[in-house]
Amino acid sequence: MRRLSIPITAPQAGSSVQTILRRELGLSAAAVRRAKALEDGILLDGQPVFTNGRVAAGQILSVAVGDQTGSHQIAPVPGPLDIVYEDEDLVIVDKAGGVPVHPSQGHHGDTLANFLLAHYAAQGLVAAFHPVNRLDRGTSGLMAVAKHAHAHEKLQEQLQNGQLRRTYLAVCEGVPVPRRGCVDAPIARAPGSVLQRQVCPQGAEARTHYEVLGTGNGRALVRLSLETGRTHQIRVHLAHVGCPLAGDFLYGTELPQLPGRFALHSAAIRLCQPVTGQPLSFTSPLPHALADLLAATEKEIGEIP
Repeated sequence: MRRLSIPITAPQAGSSVQTILRRELGLSAAAVRRAKALEDGILLDGQPVFTNGRVAAGQILSVAVGDQTGSHQIAPVPGPLDIVYEDEDLVIVDKAGGVPVHPSQGHHGDTLANFLLAHYAAQGLVAAFHPVNRLDRGTSGLMAVAKHAHAHEKLQEQLQNGQLRRTYLAVCEGVPVPRRGCVDAPIARAPGSVLQRQVCPQGAEARTHYEVLGTGNGRALVRLSLETGRTHQIRVHLAHVGCPLAGDFLYGTELPQLPGRFALHSAAIRLCQPVTGQPLSFTSPLPHALADLLAATEKEIGEIP
C-alpha cells in the first residue's frame, strides 16, 4: 500500500489533520474520504487520527493513497510491455501500434491493461488500471498510467491545465498548407455512429497545432501538439484539411503495410511526478514502419525538441 508521510514543522503546528492532508500533501476531498474509510488510512505517529485532530511539531502524519483492489473486470495477462519509466506512483509505457488500451469485444486478454495488471501482480502490487492519456488502438507511443487514484487525480489536473504536454508525430497523405499552423475546428460525434467523429460547428472546441518536418512519396511527416483533447482529434483535423493519416481506415484509406494501425505516434511526453512534483520528460523515436512510408525525404529529420 502506497503511503505518503510528512513531518510536522513548527509553522504547521496546531493545524488540523485535514488541512495538512489537503494543503501540504495535495490530497483531494475524495482522496481524504478514501483514506478515512480505512482502519489505518490516516496515522499520526503511527496511531489512527481523525481529520479534525490537531498536529504538533515533530509528529509524523501519514496517509494511505494506494488502491485497495485491482481492476476486477480486467484479467491480468502476461504480455509484451515496453516500460520507459516506473516509480511508486507512475508508469510510462511505450505502446505498440495495434495494441488496444482497454479490453473490448474481441479483445479481452491482449490489451495494455491486461499486460500492465500482470506486471503489477508479478511485483506483488495491488493496483487498478488508471490510464492518464489514452491512445487509440492504431496509435503507438508514450502513455502515462497512474498506479493509484491519487496519482491519477494529480496527473489529470496536469492534463487539464496544460502542465502535462504531449507531442505526436504523424505521416499524412499529402502536405498540409500552410506547412505550419493551427487547425481550430470543433468536433462532434458523427450522426449514426458511436465511433466516428466529424468537424461540426455545434461540436466541442478543438485546436491542433502542427508543423511539417519533411516530405516524401507524396506524404508529409508532421509534428503535432494538442491544445484540447477530443476523441480522434488529430485524425479528424488532418482529414479536415485534406491530409488524412496514412493508413487510417476510418478517416482515410487503410494501408496493407500498416496492419492493425495507422501512422500516428505519441513521440514525447512532459509532466511532473504526481507526488514530488519533479519534472519528467520522455521521447520515443518514430517507428521504422512509419518512416518507411516517406521513402526519400526532403531533409533529415532531427531529434524531437
